Amino acid sequence: MKNETTITTAHGSGGRDTALLVEKVFRRRLSNDILDRMDDAAVLGIGGRLAVTTDSFVVTPLFFSGGDIGKLSVCGTVNDLLAVGAEPKYMTCGFILEEGLELSRLERVVESMAREAAAAGVRVVAGDTKVIEGKGGMYINACGIGALSDGREIGSESCVAGDKVLVSGTLGDHHACILSARMGIENSIVSDCACLNDVAEALIASKVKVRAMRDVTRGGLATVLNEIAAASGIFVELDEEAIPVGVEVKALCGLMGLDPLYMGNEGKMVVIVSGNDAEKALRAMRETKHGKDAEIVGHVVNSTRDENQAKAAKPDAMTKDLIMNQGVVVKTKLGGRRRLDMLHGEGLPRIC
Repeated sequence: MKNETTITTAHGSGGRDTALLVEKVFRRRLSNDILDRMDDAAVLGIGGRLAVTTDSFVVTPLFFSGGDIGKLSVCGTVNDLLAVGAEPKYMTCGFILEEGLELSRLERVVESMAREAAAAGVRVVAGDTKVIEGKGGMYINACGIGALSDGREIGSESCVAGDKVLVSGTLGDHHACILSARMGIENSIVSDCACLNDVAEALIASKVKVRAMRDVTRGGLATVLNEIAAASGIFVELDEEAIPVGVEVKALCGLMGLDPLYMGNEGKMVVIVSGNDAEKALRAMRETKHGKDAEIVGHVVNSTRDENQAKAAKPDAMTKDLIMNQGVVVKTKLGGRRRLDMLHGEGLPRIC
C-alpha cells in the first residue's frame, strides 16, 4: 500500500490497493466463515437460503450514455445476487445528497431506479436520505436480498483444472463511456449498464455445471479472475484473440493506452463452467439479449488443490514457467504469455 496512514483514491479502484485495504482493516477485524468467502454476495441460512449484498455508487457524471446512477445502483446490486445463483427479490437504498442538487435531477434518478427495478423483478422496500454540504452531487448505497434454491452452489472457491472461462460480452464499455464523458471525447460508446437476469437464468435452465460467476466491475476481468484464482487455488490462461472488445472501445484504448482487461464494466459476467459444459453454456448465453456476444476466453490449466487434475491439463513449457501456485496469464496474439496481476493504482476513479 503506497500510503500506510491515509486513504487515497487508489483504495477505491477495486484492484490490489482495495484488496489490501479490505484485508488489513476490515477482514482482520470482521472475519467470519461467511464474510471470508469474499463472493459478490453472502449466502445465509435464515428461513431457507438467502443471498445478501451491499454496494455504494459514486459515479461521475451522474447521467451518462446508457444509464445513470439510479439505474447503475439497481444493476450493480442485482448482478451481485445473480453471481451466486440467487433470484433477486428486494432492495434497500440510502441516498446521500449534496446541498445544491436540483430536485429534477433527483427525480430523474429515482424514476430510472424504479424502471430498472421493475424490469428486474425487484422491489425497493426500505430507504434513507441524508443531506450533506457539497456541490450538488449524489451518492447511493444499496442492499439487495435474493432467494437461493437448495442445491445451487456457485462460489469462487469451486473451480478446478479443466474448467472453461466465458465472458458474457464485450469488455470495457462502461469504463470507456464514463472516461469519454469526463474528458469531453465525442463517440458513440454506450455503457453496458444492465441487469443480467437473462444470462444467469439461461445458464441455470441449461443445467450446465457453473463453478463460479462474478460481475466484472472495478478492476476489470484480470482483477476478478485473480480473486477467483486465489480463492480456488487455480491458474487461469486467457486467449487474447478470443476476448471480445468493441471497435470503438478498442480504438479508445489504443489512443489512451488502456487495457480492456483492467477496465470496469456494469453489465458483464465472467462465468467458469465445467470444461464438458462450455459449448452448451456458450449457446445458452448467446440466446439472450445481454449474452449475445459471449465468448469462451480461457481455461483453468492448473489446480494446486488437485495434482492429478493439474497433470491432466498438461500446460506447455511457457505456461509452466509462469505458474506460481495460482494466478492469471494471457496468451497474446503473437503467441507469447503475459502475466496478469490485479489492478495497481487508481484506474479510473468513480466509474460506479
